[in-house]
Amino acid sequence: MLLGRYLHNLDHKGRLAIPKKFRDKLEFACVLTQGLDGCLFLYPKQEWNNLSSSVQQLPLTGSDARAFSRYLFSSAVEVSFDKLGRIMIPEHLISFANLEKEVLIIGVASRVEIWSKRIWKVYNKKIENKSEEIAEKLSESGI
Repeated sequence: MLLGRYLHNLDHKGRLAIPKKFRDKLEFACVLTQGLDGCLFLYPKQEWNNLSSSVQQLPLTGSDARAFSRYLFSSAVEVSFDKLGRIMIPEHLISFANLEKEVLIIGVASRVEIWSKRIWKVYNKKIENKSEEIAEKLSESGI
């Protein structure tokens, strides 16, 4: 399980060191793509394959299914760790997530999310203010 939050720096070449704690649970080759809420998703290969299979089962005739499939797959890239534990983030993903020098890397169970520190602060504040309301809604789903 991928857990925790780490602050790292994105270098001028677009390289980002992934914490060893996460690298140990990720595979050498991972998939990086646009995420939701303004972040990037980094998936271990097996999790990516599971997600891909689920998305491919959606009906091609549904416009939302086609749109989500395009959103997810068109920006996806395979990345691997260099000897220093860094991945190279392509410019289109840096731009999408508004990544600057300071980057938050967070574990979210089966994936890693990569956030601009600035955007994370705004997002996290909003969620903190609604956490009880969110928990109550989720409790209706049996969580």
